[in-house]
Amino acid sequence: MSDSNTALVILAAGQGTRMKSDLPKVLHEVAGAPLLHHAMFSGASLEPAHSVIVAGYGAEAVEAAAQELDPDATTVVQTEQLGTAHATDQAREALAEFEGNVIVLYGDTPFIRPETLEAMVAARKKNAVVVLGFEPADPARYGRLVMQGEMLEKIVEFKEATDEERAIAFCNSGVICADAQLLFQLIAAVGNENASGEYYLTDIVGLARERGLPVTAVTCEEEETMGVNSRLDLARAEAAYQARRRMDALVEGVTMQAPETVFFSFDTVIGRDAELEPNIVFGPGVTIETGARIRAFSHLEGCHVSRGAIVGPYARLRPGAELAEDTHIGNFVEIKNAQIAEGAKVNHLSYIGDASVGAATNIGAGTITCNYDGVFKHRTEIGARAFIGSDTMLIAPVKIGDDAMTATGAVVTTDVPAGALAVARAKQVNKPGFAIRFMERLRALKLKKSQE
Repeated sequence: MSDSNTALVILAAGQGTRMKSDLPKVLHEVAGAPLLHHAMFSGASLEPAHSVIVAGYGAEAVEAAAQELDPDATTVVQTEQLGTAHATDQAREALAEFEGNVIVLYGDTPFIRPETLEAMVAARKKNAVVVLGFEPADPARYGRLVMQGEMLEKIVEFKEATDEERAIAFCNSGVICADAQLLFQLIAAVGNENASGEYYLTDIVGLARERGLPVTAVTCEEEETMGVNSRLDLARAEAAYQARRRMDALVEGVTMQAPETVFFSFDTVIGRDAELEPNIVFGPGVTIETGARIRAFSHLEGCHVSRGAIVGPYARLRPGAELAEDTHIGNFVEIKNAQIAEGAKVNHLSYIGDASVGAATNIGAGTITCNYDGVFKHRTEIGARAFIGSDTMLIAPVKIGDDAMTATGAVVTTDVPAGALAVARAKQVNKPGFAIRFMERLRALKLKKSQE
């Protein structure tokens, strides 16, 4: 448990009817992670003492997702959708003994930057309540922040606003930071006498001002406040995330020939001087070290690629793939749960799964580690400096010793000692004239069928 004096309340109760999905809205993914996780990532930089997730629709699934990222997170359930103040109030009991700041975030607003939350916490030192605001290109139907100098006088929902208030460009994101005890005192005084009959969290600003308490607003970029309410919003959020990650990668010294065709996951790590060719997709759990090169049309997930390695084009690295320095993984090669040692090469049309490949070993085209017997997975171990001939089938469990070889087309079912050559294929038999007679017979049969 953190000793931070900040707690998070993340509102994640909505079904998201515009998503047209049975999945809770906050569990739809951007960059391979649920929207909820992105909101939790934002708050994690504050090392919160408590994280309270307010769930509703699909609460069990939302709780499981929260626990997956943070086992200490607490999930509470909002059984009725009565507004943001009502939703936040569901965290009252979980934070009853907490003394410090509470930041209210939204599970469908994934891009609030940690620096923005830190600015809100800093502003809270001189203010009872801090609201996050932004100036959108199109204010549309956002609530407006009515300022008097640096003081926030009130927040007005669009449907409640006058024409003069609607002309204000400074808009409400919904994110609020306040003292925990004060927050729940103010929420208790919030009413629902409004056009929607809901309890608005934004009303605490006016209530705080009525008490003579100082309230202010911190500004952020519009992109940070992007909400996701539909599949169209989800696609826009993905595009925004990818654009930002591509820019960050270029700034950090990664070469990309066509950045717009490279797709990152939320946790992708790319070292400087790495080179990414066009049309690459990174799933979760990928680390690419300095100086590695990922060639075009490759898909990587759950893998580690070391310095100087080359992957692709048209390669697939699956979870558990570990590539040491200066390895080569070529076109139409798939690596899964396998360790490829320094300088080893798997250059063409091969599957290496549940295996280890020793240093400087060469795997010929069409090689397959036959690792699955229909029930269990079995392991293949290939030593250093071995040469695996093209079209070799390695029937696991099997071991190939250092400096050993397999003949082209071999089906290897037993261990091959170090330095030995394994030949395991049927003897070739040639039948003179058979091919001509066979084809003539087939053509005659085809002609007969066409005449029937």
